[in-house]
Parts: sequence; C-alpha cells; structure tokens
Amino acid sequence: MSPSPSTAALTRPLEFRHEAEPVPYREALEAMTARNTAIAEGSAGELIWLLDHLPVYTAGTSAAASDLLDPRFEIVEAGRGGRYTYHGPGQRIGYVLLDLTKRKRDVRGFVSALESWVIATLRDFGVESWRSDAGVGIWTRDIDGSEAKIGAIGVRIRKWVTMHGFSVNLSPDLTHFSGIVPCGIAEKGVTSLERLGIKVSAVQWDEALLARADEFLAMLDQPCPPQG
Repeated sequence: MSPSPSTAALTRPLEFRHEAEPVPYREALEAMTARNTAIAEGSAGELIWLLDHLPVYTAGTSAAASDLLDPRFEIVEAGRGGRYTYHGPGQRIGYVLLDLTKRKRDVRGFVSALESWVIATLRDFGVESWRSDAGVGIWTRDIDGSEAKIGAIGVRIRKWVTMHGFSVNLSPDLTHFSGIVPCGIAEKGVTSLERLGIKVSAVQWDEALLARADEFLAMLDQPCPPQG
C-alpha cells in the first residue's frame, strides 16, 4: 500500500539547496511559493535554500510609501511581513520552508529561532550580534561604535508552512540601501561583515550556517528566549 501524502511528507529528508550565482527575485519567489504549497499538500519535503539575488527592493506587508526614497531598482511585493528591504549580490539569503505542523506551532518561536541561528553563526566568524528593541533582525556594532543592522528577518506562514526567512550582509554594496529606509528604521544604519573587516565567502557562510542547522531545528521545540 502506498503511503498517504501526509505520511510521505514526514519521511522525506530536509533538503538543503545552495545557489552559486544570483537568482532573480521574482523567479525565486515563484519557486518558493510553489514549494510552500507542495509542502502543505504533502507532495514535497521541507527546504532550506541559500542564495543571493540580483539587486531588488522588496516590499513587505507593512511597507510605507514614504520609506521608498530612490526606486533605482525593481520593486517587488514580497508577501512577507515587514517593510522595505534591499537584496543584492554579497547578501546571503536563507529561505526556510518548514512544516510547523510537525513542530511547535509558534510564529514568535520560529522567528526567534531564526535570529538565534544567525547570531550563533556570526559568532563563529568573530562578530557579536544581538536582538534589539530597534526592531526585528540581527544587530551589531558598526565601525563607529553605533548599533547597525547586519541581518534582516522576514517571514510568511501559510497553513503552518513557513516561507521567506533571513538575509545577512556579507559584502553587498551598502550604498544600495540608501534608496529605501531599511525595514522602516531611519535612525539606524546598515553594516556588513566586509565593512567590519571580515571577509566571508558565500561558501564559507553556508557551511558554517548549515553546521548549526540541527541546533536551529531543535530550537523550534524550545521556549522563546527573552527579547533584548
């Protein structure tokens, strides 16, 4: 007897996918949306997809027109939570498509686990980072000592299957962020590993991140850490 679709989904291994070349945002969004639906239907397994994008501004569900200062790149409505953000070469994206019906159905816990995963991986490269009252995301000290964003979080959950995820600034052109108010936070800057004097390739980042994947997955069944 063939297993039911839901049973088959439980036996499929979690897939890790890496892209060496930048992927157009619309192409990735279409593929991610289709995979999210397939996971919910039980016809595909879970996926962690690591990639860069070609330059693009994406608008979350809370995007404000006043935050779009200079639309020099294509603007795409992403369907995720949050406001405007920039994606481009040198910024590593992690799209995380997981079935939370197999884990704790806790949106805040999922976001917190994503943040903890990135924070721990940044620490592996000598960068201390943290959550901040300034907003959701990953924050660190910039070269002038000010608090600056080095990673962003934006998620969407449909039928308890996650999509979108996080971005981390390895070596993007930081001037490209000046076309928007990143994540709607005008009073804080944006930084990168490169700006902090740390060279990390996409391959090195992906390897370090995936070395901590089991820790991340285990966190999805744990209580959320306190904010701040």
